[in-house]
Amino acid sequence: MFYPLLLAQAENGAENPAGENANAIDVSQQASDTFADVQNWANSGVVFLQDQGPEWILRIVTAILIFAIGRWVAIWASAFLKRLMERGKVDQTLALFLSNIAYGFFLTLVIVATLNRLGIDTTSVAAVLAAAGLAVGLALQNSLSNFAAGVMIILFRPFVTGDFIEAGGTSGIVEAVQIFHTQLKTPDNKMIIVPNGNITSGNIINYSRNATRRVDLTIGCGYDDDLRAVKQFLIELLESDERIMKEPASEVRVSALADSSVNFIVRGWVKKEDWWAVSCDLTEQIKLGFDERGFSIPYPQSEVHVRQTAAS
Repeated sequence: MFYPLLLAQAENGAENPAGENANAIDVSQQASDTFADVQNWANSGVVFLQDQGPEWILRIVTAILIFAIGRWVAIWASAFLKRLMERGKVDQTLALFLSNIAYGFFLTLVIVATLNRLGIDTTSVAAVLAAAGLAVGLALQNSLSNFAAGVMIILFRPFVTGDFIEAGGTSGIVEAVQIFHTQLKTPDNKMIIVPNGNITSGNIINYSRNATRRVDLTIGCGYDDDLRAVKQFLIELLESDERIMKEPASEVRVSALADSSVNFIVRGWVKKEDWWAVSCDLTEQIKLGFDERGFSIPYPQSEVHVRQTAAS
């Protein structure tokens, strides 16, 4: 019973040395092939360096020089552009932003020239950059419109810091003009950030641009009042206020015969910083003066007529 088993083990033991030898031969063959491949690659590299090595070394050195010199030129050109704009009294924020854009543009040209010198095709790179620029432009359409509006505001200066303006559906004192937005402070000390696109898309009223402003009031008196006496009182009131300028001359004129009053236009020129105070003070003094002199200030009234009919 045990004889066949021993015979099989003996046969297996006799076969194992041959299998191990075969595996050793395969490993040796693979190592030999790998060494041959490495040797071939090394030989190819040596041949390449012998044939084109000097040319590639020259290309690499030239590319490094192109990049170094081009980058220096880009820095110098952007700095020169910034100084030029500052001499032209361009806003500092805009000058810095445009100089950075110029630097990026010049540096892009330098990189393209460097890649071309290395023999790399830049057509695909340019196509990718163009597609990326288009995508970014579409995504930032509103921001770019605000940027363009900011550039226009800074260049044409419809207002400056400290002006009281009305624009973009709001009004206030200009605190700062940025590339994308303008900061306004309202009379009750609230800060409002207005996108520049909203400002340039409509009318801009600058109340501080000129040194003087005109106070315009419409005052009504009753039809039973002495018209000449009312007019004389208004003229004397304007002449007695030292804040009201003599030139241009003030005006008091009858402007309309309204439904319930005779309306006067009262106009006087003042310094822009006095406009609000003079306007309020004149309104108060006119009311007090009318009360003292017995002049009436009509207001709309409704009359109700009641008809009585005889009972049937």
